[in-house]
Amino acid sequence: MRKLLLQVQVSADGYMAGPNGELDWLAYPWTDDLNEYVNALTANVDGIVLGRRLAEGFIPAWAAGPPGEDKESIDWMNRTPKTVISRTLKESPWENATVAGGDLAETISELKARPGGDLVVYGGGTLVASLAGADLIDEYHLLVNPTAIGGGMPVFPGRRELRLVSARPFGCGITGMHYEPAK
Repeated sequence: MRKLLLQVQVSADGYMAGPNGELDWLAYPWTDDLNEYVNALTANVDGIVLGRRLAEGFIPAWAAGPPGEDKESIDWMNRTPKTVISRTLKESPWENATVAGGDLAETISELKARPGGDLVVYGGGTLVASLAGADLIDEYHLLVNPTAIGGGMPVFPGRRELRLVSARPFGCGITGMHYEPAK
């Protein structure tokens, strides 16, 4: 069965975004060691899961080829099929993306049961909190930035027991923390 991986950048105090969605605290540019880590993480991924609000910016940004991103990453992001979780959209306005609504646990279970590689969820915040709250994430890959922001959008909706698989610091100051849910 496929796994659902969460890859998200977080502040040192555990937030995905500031109180008003700010992302000005993210560490850039990424160093080659972090790019290699992310490439290895996504090597077996053949599906991306996004919340609707994130998809509205994420999909068009990657389609336009964000400045500073390498062609290989841009091509991977654009060719990898996306599932957009939404209660409001009925069909996808984007190429290579489908919309899924209804019961979140059923939707994720159906995606995991399909043949293929793993799935990665990049966000947004409401979706990540719902997935974490329903114990639907198999692996947490938190890219911890060296900045505490004091408040905002948390990764976890409440207490979660996790098991550390690995921790790796990168040259740009980010630390990759790989966790699995404690069984």
